[in-house]
Amino acid sequence: MKLPRDLSGDDLVRHLCKLWGYRRIHQVGSHVILQTQHPTPHRIAVPAHTALRVGTLNAILSDIAAHKQVAKEDILKDI
Repeated sequence: MKLPRDLSGDDLVRHLCKLWGYRRIHQVGSHVILQTQHPTPHRIAVPAHTALRVGTLNAILSDIAAHKQVAKEDILKDI
């Protein structure tokens, strides 16, 4: 699956909070810190940039997919 080239950090944060059980903890500079408790505690930082770089997006999705035990494609399905 090809990753989107125009996905903003804010859009990704909204999607993860709405559908994947993450909640916004705080923001440090341009990075939004998200946390979930399901299935175990997990924190991740998402840059609040206008368009996420492909490598950054891939790393975030890989980390979340490994934690939630789903495919990266499932996370991006409804964006």
